Amino acid sequence: MLKNVHFGPSVLPFLLVLPQIAVTLVFFIWPASQALYQSVLLEDAFGLKTEFVWFRNFEELFSDPHYWSSFEITVVFSFLVAFLAMSFALVLALLADRVIKGSGTYRTLLIWPYAVAPVTAGALWVFMFNPTLGIVAYALSALGYEWNHQLNGGEAMALVVMASAWKQVAYNFLFFLAGLQSIPKSLIEAAAIDGAGPGRRTIDIILPLLSPTTFFLLVINIVFAFFETFGVIHAVTAGGPAGATNILVYKVFNDGFVGLDLGGSAAQSVILMIIVIGLTVVQFKYIEKKVSY
Repeated sequence: MLKNVHFGPSVLPFLLVLPQIAVTLVFFIWPASQALYQSVLLEDAFGLKTEFVWFRNFEELFSDPHYWSSFEITVVFSFLVAFLAMSFALVLALLADRVIKGSGTYRTLLIWPYAVAPVTAGALWVFMFNPTLGIVAYALSALGYEWNHQLNGGEAMALVVMASAWKQVAYNFLFFLAGLQSIPKSLIEAAAIDGAGPGRRTIDIILPLLSPTTFFLLVINIVFAFFETFGVIHAVTAGGPAGATNILVYKVFNDGFVGLDLGGSAAQSVILMIIVIGLTVVQFKYIEKKVSY
């Protein structure tokens, strides 16, 4: 005869989650609350004098054409980084999943770039595309194209997009490969027996079954493009030339730590936080409905 077992109240569950709660409070809740507070203040460069100005910082931002330009640059940059990083990662995962001999070596080599710090990744691409010393710039020059991302805004944008996408490809590859390995091989074999070619099997079977992984990576890549590409931008272009790569997160740093506009910088960080939260909510509320689990 089975008996119902009841456990008494215990503090152990609270102790186990206490470190995570502490990290969340110290590194997320506290900085966010500070940003909200500073966004309604007008401070001097040293923070010695403050004045409560309500929403003046936000009004100045919305009337600033440079801020709207940075917003447009961020939208284009985020879309390109997410699209390229996920597309290349999916192709590499499909190819690696079919490799039998030496598959572990291939997968390890493809994952390694994720261990590279963003600043280091940016420095690598800067050296390759340096107009004077870069090997890629030299090859393009030999083909008749003079590359100079230090003067050309379009080339600068292309360079930071490639560097940021390359940095994120390994992360996406890891999840796509795990998703591919979780698909029953019997489904793929049955489709092959029915006469479906590799392309048809990928479109009709593999991609729909990968939709949960794709949805998760879409959210992660957009957040990555908004926040974690700061190191790449700083190392490659520093927001230039002429603000061509000055995305929102870099503008927050530039206005706050270089221009010493503390209130305006805090207001920008609040807007950036609201944008990312809004994008995440929209993705989970609307896009997730089309995901097949």
